[in-house]
Amino acid sequence: MTKIKAVKPLGFPWETQDPFLFCAHHLDHYPKGNANLGPDEHLLAGRNIGQDFETKDGWRMYHGQTVPGFPNHPHRGFETITIVTQGLVDHADSLGGSGRFGNGDVQWMTAGKGIQHSEMFPLLDQENNNPFELFQIWLNLPKASKFVDAHYSMIWSEDLPILDVEDQHGKRIYARVVAGQLAGLAPPEPTPNSWAATKENDVAVWIIRLEEGAQWKLPSGAEGSTRNLYFYSGDKLIVDGQEVTNYSSIEVEANQELALEAKNAEANILVLQGKPINEPVAKYGPFVMNTQREIMDTMEDYQKTQFGGWPWPRPDQVHLTAKGRFAQYADGSKEEK
Repeated sequence: MTKIKAVKPLGFPWETQDPFLFCAHHLDHYPKGNANLGPDEHLLAGRNIGQDFETKDGWRMYHGQTVPGFPNHPHRGFETITIVTQGLVDHADSLGGSGRFGNGDVQWMTAGKGIQHSEMFPLLDQENNNPFELFQIWLNLPKASKFVDAHYSMIWSEDLPILDVEDQHGKRIYARVVAGQLAGLAPPEPTPNSWAATKENDVAVWIIRLEEGAQWKLPSGAEGSTRNLYFYSGDKLIVDGQEVTNYSSIEVEANQELALEAKNAEANILVLQGKPINEPVAKYGPFVMNTQREIMDTMEDYQKTQFGGWPWPRPDQVHLTAKGRFAQYADGSKEEK
């Protein structure tokens, strides 16, 4: 009996299953930056500035007008997990939090009852190109947690466990363990009110890289969990004996070990796994609640309160060019890297 339930081509964003709501993979080959931490103005010609998602010349401005990225916008009722494998992100939020992170770092933010934040991608290198890769994953919150206080924390690359093993032919397998134990490796804890904070919910977020020809068995998860593999880079992937082409999502049985093999080229895979929340989902843009009435209430709340307002001088807040990786939290505490 096959362990594969469905194979689909990847679109944008990627299709997810409960408890996940959304997943986007951003890969941009940004040019060198200018003094404003964005691309030179002549490179912006022909773009729909403010809504640039077309990948012209291999990169996008998204909602940014000077600096690529996402200027201030609200969230309520779920969590964002932002994994930056290349490049840097400047964060600012309505609670006074801020930070610069990337090159392997992960930001975990529980929006809870409401927060505004901005996510900008400053082009800090003015002499060379600025390659950039980011995954943003939305993890739902159950009804009981949708109005918890907003909170964000950093999982720095130095603290993130990396699986590094060889198969019987000496081919290497690497995995970045963001959430959920893998082969005995446990990542730092997520935010306190996360669905992932309860081990029985079996939430896992792993980025796996198989060298060309590498063979490996993905360990089984819990009965009743959903598990999806997103094969986003490579040529062919053999999954439980079935050949899958690049840029595909593979829904599999979570409670069974799964044989993987990279064919013809290195294979890169994002794995999302977890017990479903199994509650009604009502979505409107950046708000995720249980009913349409709650969505309407949320929109009214945001109009009245702006979820704390915006304490920064610009909607696309960026930090000083010379600033290193850091996180400053709403309570005033700070981490420097």
